[in-house]
Amino acid sequence: MYRIQAMQTFVRVAEAGNFVRAAETLNLPASTVTTTIKNLEKYLKVRLFNRTTRRVSLTSEGLQYLTKCREILTLIAHTEASLSDSVMRPQGRLRVDMPAGIAHFIVMPKLTDFFQRYPDIYLMIGVSDRKIDLVQEGVDCVIRTGELSDSNLVARPLGQFRWSTFASPTYIRKYGEPQSPYDLSEHRAVHYFSSQSKRPNELHFYHDSEKLSVPVEGSIAVNETGLYIKMCLEGLGLVQLTEHIVSKHLAEGNLVEVLTDWRPPSVPVTLLYPHQRFLSPAVRAFTDWIAEIMEDSEQ
Repeated sequence: MYRIQAMQTFVRVAEAGNFVRAAETLNLPASTVTTTIKNLEKYLKVRLFNRTTRRVSLTSEGLQYLTKCREILTLIAHTEASLSDSVMRPQGRLRVDMPAGIAHFIVMPKLTDFFQRYPDIYLMIGVSDRKIDLVQEGVDCVIRTGELSDSNLVARPLGQFRWSTFASPTYIRKYGEPQSPYDLSEHRAVHYFSSQSKRPNELHFYHDSEKLSVPVEGSIAVNETGLYIKMCLEGLGLVQLTEHIVSKHLAEGNLVEVLTDWRPPSVPVTLLYPHQRFLSPAVRAFTDWIAEIMEDSEQ
């Protein structure tokens, strides 16, 4: 940084032709400008100026150095300007990873808005819920649901998913509607398995501070949210999901919420990214945007 400041001072003296005038334009004491030039000449081991009592003129080495200094300072200015522009207009490749349900039913419907805001970002969306090494796999940030294990990543809470239990009208006609979790021995569920699930055959409930985990029989297990919903629509069993993901099916009557007095516990949603002194403009833009649409979806 000192050499850049010294170059800036040198260029100003060369343009002003006088130490005093250069000091005035730099808002510095004349002695500071003189000392800076002397130290620069000492460092470079060349004389940059011919000095008289009234003005200074460049030596041949000074002329050569002036040309290079102007090139360097121009490049620095352009680089800083481009970074400032990228903050105002984020750009470049951004790789994010998220569960399928969030990708399909929350992010996908809003992508037009994202690209209207940030047309210069090339978005790469990976779909998974496994634990990944962001640095090793070149992922900029991830969205995860559920309680987090110990992590050295920065965590930004995005809100809570309120979960419910659902069935299709076809299922209810065949098995009836359960009135409490204690009825579930007579029912079936579509099981969901993932790297995070320990007992995929259980349904979980919370009521008046009472927590309950109930094993429910079933004939199929899946690990993709769209397929999980489809199996429920086909009448193959009960499912537990956030209302955001199945709101369309609920409005059309294709799914029905059951066990409304025994809801599953809410699930936290978190965005994670590596510790960085300066967060890239593209990551900052995406994190702010996803936080905004998550907040809207909860209202």
